[in-house]
Amino acid sequence: MPTQQKHIAILGTVGVPACYGGFETLAEQLVRYHASAGRSERLSVACSAPAFEAHPSHFEGAELSYLPLHANGAASVPYDIASLIQAKQAGADVALMLGVSGALALPILGQGNMRIIVHVDGQEWRRQKWSPPVRRFLKLCEGLAVRHADAIIADNPAVAEDLWKRYGRRADILTYGGDQAVNVADAPLPKGLPQDYALAVCRIEPENNIEMILQACVRSRMPLICVGNWDNSRYGRELRARYVHHPDLYLLDPIYAPATLQTLRRRAYLYLHGHSAGGTNPSLVEMMHVGKPIYAFDCVFNRHTTFNEAEYFSDAKGLAQILQTSPPAAMGPRLKTLAQHHYAWSQIGAQYFDLIERVAQAPRNTQKSKISSRKDPRRFFFLPRS
Repeated sequence: MPTQQKHIAILGTVGVPACYGGFETLAEQLVRYHASAGRSERLSVACSAPAFEAHPSHFEGAELSYLPLHANGAASVPYDIASLIQAKQAGADVALMLGVSGALALPILGQGNMRIIVHVDGQEWRRQKWSPPVRRFLKLCEGLAVRHADAIIADNPAVAEDLWKRYGRRADILTYGGDQAVNVADAPLPKGLPQDYALAVCRIEPENNIEMILQACVRSRMPLICVGNWDNSRYGRELRARYVHHPDLYLLDPIYAPATLQTLRRRAYLYLHGHSAGGTNPSLVEMMHVGKPIYAFDCVFNRHTTFNEAEYFSDAKGLAQILQTSPPAAMGPRLKTLAQHHYAWSQIGAQYFDLIERVAQAPRNTQKSKISSRKDPRRFFFLPRS
């Protein structure tokens, strides 16, 4: 009898083609890799119906299923749980769940034949934008994911080390590609922008240290183009109101057109990256492929991502000082070479499907690494050991 075609379901994103963030780009690139590599598995992607005007049944050979729910914010919990149930009912052999929001369902769904791989998404529960109750909930979901998934993915060695220390669970370290961002042509830029400028592209959130970057550029008189979702939060609106009239600052709304965004990157003098939470940031990886100097906030995640080859800052005064000196000429080309070797989607895609195949084939009782002692009472509540 012919071998049954393996079914892989990608869950936890808005859907494909990518229209939102890093996980959506990851899902799209995995679909594209699957098609280009000529892999034979049946591949499906769960999508949020409200996020798309059209609802095609396939994208690059992958089946698309739509749920009548939003995929972000508080709605991500029912959305991810529903997509897990849908994948199980469809007979998926392996579900790749991007994020931990649906982990509440894992103690039940994890007992069936469907193997589950969870990408824990950095350290989402530490982000300052969340209220204390939300952080506790996300931490609970992380614990459930780590305990009940057949395999877990961390996108940064520092995240993997943290999971090992707190849970005693080993994670596969799989990062992001960034070469898709450079394979686009130039596009006209908005009028009135400076010729020489530093660039920052990010969500306007406290843990991304936006105000630190703005203060440093004001002190050093460094022209800065900062692209972000200023109007999406009170924090962003207030920050923009304080700095929008400064002559050296150009605070732009989000830019989603790849060609326009890439033109801004290519013409920048250097890139400022303020992210302090989470793991490997896709926008940092993408900028490394451009080959420009990068000044990054000094945290273990950014140092791992850039292999200690960038410049690092920890406050506005320190950043202002290094902005007044020229970056080393070799920095940009060195970062580009590192990106080409470590952050190419052809490489990342192969690593993902290797992991999926390994999880699908291994006996279930060998899947999960040994966790903490059964004598630890906190084990019942799925909490970390420290």
